[in-house]
Amino acid sequence: MRVLGLDPGLRITGWGMIEMIDNRLRYLGDGTIRSDDKLSLAERLGQLHRGVLQVIAAWSPDAAGVEQTFVNKNPESTLKLGQARGVVLLAPALAGLEVGEYAPTQVKQAVVGTGRAAKEQVGMMVRTLLPGCLVTSADAADALAVAICHAHHAATARRLKAGT
Repeated sequence: MRVLGLDPGLRITGWGMIEMIDNRLRYLGDGTIRSDDKLSLAERLGQLHRGVLQVIAAWSPDAAGVEQTFVNKNPESTLKLGQARGVVLLAPALAGLEVGEYAPTQVKQAVVGTGRAAKEQVGMMVRTLLPGCLVTSADAADALAVAICHAHHAATARRLKAGT
């Protein structure tokens, strides 16, 4: 099963692609999708949407995981992040992929073992769990962590279903 992890952001959306074979994870790729802050919000959202669709077309994932947003102190920033997240959720859904949503604490718990792990710990564990992983940016590392989290949750769901 190929899993696309997405870490939504209006300026930068991270993506990471892994493959799960039995209980083993394999790194396939990662990167970022950037929007041009000189453009209107609608144009920037269009850039993000097209970028996610390009990643999906290039890698043919079977499922996607998306990190949930946290609330900022600035309501305008929170609203814009929510709009970016909506576009990022929409692209894999329109492509017919199963999409899981995960809180940052769930992602950290799945990758590091504690929901309060620092960003550096998450990046280190992503590189440990995915040998050969290049991790081009912190946003891509977060996206790979989301993909790992989704892979774990999907495997557990399959085992539970097989047991019933």
